[in-house]
Amino acid sequence: MSHDAPVNDARSGEGQSRGKYWWLRWAIVGVALVVLIVEIVLVWDQLALAWRSLYTAKWGWVLAAIGAALASMHSFAQIQRTLLKSAGVTVKQSRSEAAFYAGNAVSTTLPGGPVLSATFIYRQERLWGASPVVASWQLVMGGVLQVVGLGFLGLAGAFLLGAKNNPFTLIFTLGVFIALILLAQAVASRPELIDGIGVKVLSWVNSVRGKPQDTGLEKWRQTLSQLESVSLSRRELAVAFSWSLFNLVTLIACLAFAAYAAGGHPSLPGLTVAFAASRAAGSIPLMPGGLLIVEAVLVPGLVTSGMSLPAAISAMLIYRLVSWILLAVIGWILFFFLFRTESKIDPDAAAERGGIDAAPKPFENHDDSNDPDP
Repeated sequence: MSHDAPVNDARSGEGQSRGKYWWLRWAIVGVALVVLIVEIVLVWDQLALAWRSLYTAKWGWVLAAIGAALASMHSFAQIQRTLLKSAGVTVKQSRSEAAFYAGNAVSTTLPGGPVLSATFIYRQERLWGASPVVASWQLVMGGVLQVVGLGFLGLAGAFLLGAKNNPFTLIFTLGVFIALILLAQAVASRPELIDGIGVKVLSWVNSVRGKPQDTGLEKWRQTLSQLESVSLSRRELAVAFSWSLFNLVTLIACLAFAAYAAGGHPSLPGLTVAFAASRAAGSIPLMPGGLLIVEAVLVPGLVTSGMSLPAAISAMLIYRLVSWILLAVIGWILFFFLFRTESKIDPDAAAERGGIDAAPKPFENHDDSNDPDP
């Protein structure tokens, strides 16, 4: 056997580790660059006008857009704190807000950012004392509230724009959203409601797999026992949903202030629909921060709302500089100064003692009468 065989095998293993479709990401990046270059060439004159308009932007409105963007991050933290508080986990506003700034930076600037961001937020919540089930529940519930709020605003904008021919469809869709939220609240407050369903599903899965009927039942009951720590009342649900709506309102305000800074006067319904469409498009995880996708959806939406193309491009640039670049820069600064060293902390150990901010537990009293004299 040749002595070069292990080396060749190692090299072939490295080639296989790259994956069969390793080239796909580079192809997507290449296509995106080509599209960007073509778009720049086609709208170069408009871009030149838009860039010149940035110098004449009304900086009072730019500062207002920055304030609205910061308020949106504040509301994110309030949603998280409200949901975690219902599970008995108390978090400082400053720590929650810093975590969301850092998570937003990870989500909007790195490939696969949404997954990495969710993992980061999950780990932070575990460090604050949340159980695995509670931390996962908060992430899911927060996402549901965001989707419902976005759908509500999108439907409201479409209705105001003239989608009045069949209002029952809009009302029915909104009713389904509200029913899903109430169902989630009921399950969170009374997890025993789904115990029977879980037992039946486990029994069916075990019968298909040829395993005993009670396989996994203990783990299922342990999960429900952790969920019992959540006592999300209707009032707390309303507070969390109000903060979710406020978050979206602040982002729409940020877009409106950016439009005003560029000298535009868009209609509120058109602005709402443009925001909802760009937000939905930006959730497609093709490029970090929805690069090119958000811009491609937002500019036509702003034009439809009553702005000229140069003003719409200027408004888009201001909006993205504030709501994406500025917040990402703040997030990375906070990440490196506050969270970079927390990778060494064990989340399970932190959760057992009530979170990393919890006071250390006092030592148990013991009889030291038999201790030798010093």
